[in-house]
Amino acid sequence: MGWLVTLAKFLVNEILSEPAYLIGIITAIGLVAMKKTVGQIIGGAIKATLGFLLIGAGAGLVTNSLAPLGEMIQGATGAHGVIPTNEAIVGIAQEEFGSRVAWLMILGFVVSLLLARFTPLRYVFLTGHHMLFMATLLTVVLANVGQSTFVVVAVGGVLLGIMLVAMPAFAHPWTKRVTGNNTVAIGHFGTAGYIVAGAAGRVVGKRSRSTEEMKLPEGLRFLRDSMVATALSMLLIYLVMAVLFLAKTGKETAFKAFGTGGAAATDVGNYLMQSVMQGLQFGIAVAVILFGVRTILGELVPAFQGIAKKVVPGALPALDAPIVFPYAQNAVLIGFIFSFTGGLVSLGLLTWIFNPAFGLALVLPGLVPHFFTGGAAGVYGNSTGGRRGAVVGAFLNGVLITFLPALLLKVLGAFGDQNTTFGDADFGWFGVLIGNAGKAGGGAGLVIILLIGFAVLGGAILMQKRVVETGWDPGAARDALMPRESVIEADAGPAAAGQTAFAKIAPPAGAPAPPSR
Repeated sequence: MGWLVTLAKFLVNEILSEPAYLIGIITAIGLVAMKKTVGQIIGGAIKATLGFLLIGAGAGLVTNSLAPLGEMIQGATGAHGVIPTNEAIVGIAQEEFGSRVAWLMILGFVVSLLLARFTPLRYVFLTGHHMLFMATLLTVVLANVGQSTFVVVAVGGVLLGIMLVAMPAFAHPWTKRVTGNNTVAIGHFGTAGYIVAGAAGRVVGKRSRSTEEMKLPEGLRFLRDSMVATALSMLLIYLVMAVLFLAKTGKETAFKAFGTGGAAATDVGNYLMQSVMQGLQFGIAVAVILFGVRTILGELVPAFQGIAKKVVPGALPALDAPIVFPYAQNAVLIGFIFSFTGGLVSLGLLTWIFNPAFGLALVLPGLVPHFFTGGAAGVYGNSTGGRRGAVVGAFLNGVLITFLPALLLKVLGAFGDQNTTFGDADFGWFGVLIGNAGKAGGGAGLVIILLIGFAVLGGAILMQKRVVETGWDPGAARDALMPRESVIEADAGPAAAGQTAFAKIAPPAGAPAPPSR
């Protein structure tokens, strides 16, 4: 049996947990199903793999550029507490639960494919690292309530399979609103935040223009370039926080802020210019992510049609959160800023109210989760509520990914003392439900856990049949209230397509009416 465990660990740790490999394999299978030539299959698979590696490289650049800023913010505000980091808690858990996580993840992926084949939930979840994160969460929670290894793997695998097809379905009405078509779904366990953002946009932004409609003076038209606007915004944020951090901690501490990723600052001028460079690096990172998204969409979506026709009819690929970034690039930056703001406000509430009253941990707003989930929430909020939707939706996402991790710590047992936890919204609400259900103990707890899983599955099927397949548009009410040219520009599609929509110019007086289309 030892070789089976080794094989399972290899499949999970070296292939299934690497989205780039998984995407490349899926693309190759799709191209084979479409009877493409060997050269087309190899080229398409490699290009799709490179697209995901570009996204990963961009994500790494984002993480590196945000690390000193996070230290500055904590130093300037004096905040201390738990920092949610998925990779950190998964790495800690692997030492104790590695083999169980491996088998659970493999079983969960198989269950998800079966559900995609035989239920209306035709989604194939391709974000491998999030599969690993959810598999680890379920292993830790189920083991913490005393379930045996067999039960942890079997029940956890079923729950994971359900989540892999259910969450894309719940978000899909809003995802279609973002993308303007039905070719791709969201496969990321921050889905609850995106749904909340889209729903909030419907409420607050019925007459709010899109974040992408920037009416700027001629001298500021360079800000229409999203890479320039993002870099400049982060540069200013970095400079402000650098000055505050320097004033609060002094030169000796402040100059070390850049010591991890490079040489420590030598003087005040060098310190400020390193801050400028980090802001510019952030702009580059976002540009790399967007290019990676465009590359993978160009290869994976056509190839996936081959799989959809032969293996899982009608299936859609469910991809990572940055897949929506090109559809509203200004909303990504707005979402990041206001999600982080929501995290800071929530930290204040935890500090003054919920920690003293209920013993909830202080959850510090990590910049990386707030960038990726907050940016996506901004896109979803903008799709239904324009600028106000992006602001309010992202803020609520920030509240969710602060309070939910605080509640999740209560059901992680010894892992709740690791000063880190799972960060995204779906890990929080699902982990809290499963963990508290398991406290009923024995068979009763197991029954409640399974009922929760089947309730999620049933709700997703109902959502798919009653909402997704009927074509409900969550932004239709806003479209009816907005000027026609605003609707066209807001919904013109991603910059990835290389297309720009412009408002129509009114015909001159006395001109004949154009023919109807």
